Amino acid sequence: MTQFFSYDELTWQEVAELPRDTPLVLPLGKGYPLGLLSQALSEPPRIGILPAFPFGWQGSGLRLSETLLGAVVANLLDSLRDDGFSRVYALCPQGISLGLHASQISLPLHGSAAVDSPSLPPDDERDKVILIPIGHTEQHGYHLPLSTDTLIIEAIAQGVVKAAPERSAALPVMPYGVSTHRQSFPGTLNVGGRAFEDFWLGVIDVLVARGFNRFYFLSGHGGNMSFLVNIVKYAGERFRRIFCATAFLYLSGPSGVAALEKRRQSPIGGMGHACELETSLILHLRPDLVRMERAVDEMDFIATPSYFMDWVEGGALIANPPWDDDTATGAYGAGSLGTAEKGSLWLKAAIEEKLLHVEEIHQQHLRREERRQRGYGRWGQRA
Repeated sequence: MTQFFSYDELTWQEVAELPRDTPLVLPLGKGYPLGLLSQALSEPPRIGILPAFPFGWQGSGLRLSETLLGAVVANLLDSLRDDGFSRVYALCPQGISLGLHASQISLPLHGSAAVDSPSLPPDDERDKVILIPIGHTEQHGYHLPLSTDTLIIEAIAQGVVKAAPERSAALPVMPYGVSTHRQSFPGTLNVGGRAFEDFWLGVIDVLVARGFNRFYFLSGHGGNMSFLVNIVKYAGERFRRIFCATAFLYLSGPSGVAALEKRRQSPIGGMGHACELETSLILHLRPDLVRMERAVDEMDFIATPSYFMDWVEGGALIANPPWDDDTATGAYGAGSLGTAEKGSLWLKAAIEEKLLHVEEIHQQHLRREERRQRGYGRWGQRA
């Protein structure tokens, strides 16, 4: 009988130990009969299931072109091939073709999953800020799972919507982002920068056409950030009467930094990746996935006055040297100092920070619309 396991609950060391002929499957959505999947793959002893891609196809609630979706999925499968895996597949509902040929498995959905999903987000939420949380599936040292970034940003987005349901709504979290350093350690996937930008601009295209006009991209993964900046710039140029924004990760503004400094025990360099902060958050959210006995503190980053590593990266220089120049384990920082208590407090602070941003986005949109409608400047010269 086939054993199924969750790829994103592994550490990078555990990915490195997998036999390279282990089938790995990336599903579009959920609700597939796993018995039929096992049969389609000739009933291997183990199958790894990657995080489900949440939307993008007919019936998912938010449809994009198969070209945009196919480019993203193809890049993710190529990431697995680059790590040496020989049996990688996208699992799709019947009737969808992503141009993946033998790498695509099509199966019928069962139960409630077989019914088309309602629109994402519902059309009656047009006056809310739409949160777009994006995590990643990426190595996080010896002690944290590949799902770390996704778990954290999903919890922040859900916390914001719970606290301000009349002001915000959220898309399902996207568990895939961009990594430009994936060669250093196994397990990390990569959507690819251009495919990432094209996909998310496609999402904005669809939502604007449906009448939405306020968007906030939330990222749990630093590698997404430069591409998200491009996306919000392109979106603002393409649609001049929306307000589309992002911010650097979380706990990066004045209130967030103050919350970090109040509780942190590590020096500068102790909060970077699989660090005191991320370890604390996962200890609070999913302690069952943390292997604290394996945590290794690494703070020997090659730092200079204009280039160094900490949570809010400092210095004037922007660069992307190989990660394994500065870490032997995949971690930057002091993961051993993480505690669930700090994680609970920092999650609350991150939600509060994002709530302030939601209100600012509302203010920005409404005040700009009022100015436009008064005919301010060149707006008054347009028909």
